[in-house]
Amino acid sequence: MAISAKDVMELRKQTDCGMMECKKALTEADGNFEKAIEILRERGLATAAKKAGRIAAEGMVYADYCPECKVGVVIEVNAETDFVAKNDKFVKFVKDTTKVIMEQNPADVEALMNCKMGDETVDQALKELILVIKENIKVRRFVRYEGVCSAYVHGGGTHGILVNFETTNGIEAKDEFAAYGKDIAMQVAAANPGYVDEASVPAEVVAKEKEIMLVQMAGDPKTANKPEAVKQKMIEGKIKKFFKENCLVDQEFVKDGDLTVAQYTAKVAKDLGGDIKIVKFARFQKGEGLEKRADDFAAEVASMVK
Repeated sequence: MAISAKDVMELRKQTDCGMMECKKALTEADGNFEKAIEILRERGLATAAKKAGRIAAEGMVYADYCPECKVGVVIEVNAETDFVAKNDKFVKFVKDTTKVIMEQNPADVEALMNCKMGDETVDQALKELILVIKENIKVRRFVRYEGVCSAYVHGGGTHGILVNFETTNGIEAKDEFAAYGKDIAMQVAAANPGYVDEASVPAEVVAKEKEIMLVQMAGDPKTANKPEAVKQKMIEGKIKKFFKENCLVDQEFVKDGDLTVAQYTAKVAKDLGGDIKIVKFARFQKGEGLEKRADDFAAEVASMVK
């Protein structure tokens, strides 16, 4: 199939590989981006373990936690331009929708649209907002956790993090725990882990990583002829590194590189006189996986002037 220059540029942006390598990989993969990234990784050309989404859509991400009701929510609401995210009416709609999710626990976005927001539904409120702002606005996704949580919003709405914990002895009510929770949420924002711990990594993910490592070794003259037992030993080491980079509790704590997140958690728990377990987390990045509308802003302004 024909591979467009746009596709090659996108793959290059996601992998930092050369143009020709990207074109060859896309051709070999029949235009499939995931397969092309896998091919580049197998050849040792792409080192990124995670697929980079097309980060482009506008709007905002928001996260909030209610300590009294012990419910946390992270939500993404998209719009056409970044100006909307600064609009007070838009921000109020996002925060009000977050409260609706906390209180009414809709199953999904479709159910959310039918929830009551004051005297009207969320859908009606959204349509009225669109009429006022004159842009298409869409509630894209949300996650709701019950229990002890920490919520963090970064960059005025570019990232929203929600982390869910299990605690004992009421330590979640202490100020020190609030500071710890924010640290963990900021860790998720900065280090972008894929999983909480090794046990939460699906077996098929580990198997695929091992498969890619074997292909890489076979293509490397330094390792291609090593005995199978040696290769397996090397893979064990590489998998440990994979866990350390991708599992939250195994990552180096961003505020203190001498500690892992697990060690920092254990230290805080001991100091507060209880136990802390990180159960799960949600990390939303504004526009992740969406493709931005390709507008020529200069041309648009010029046409308005004319």
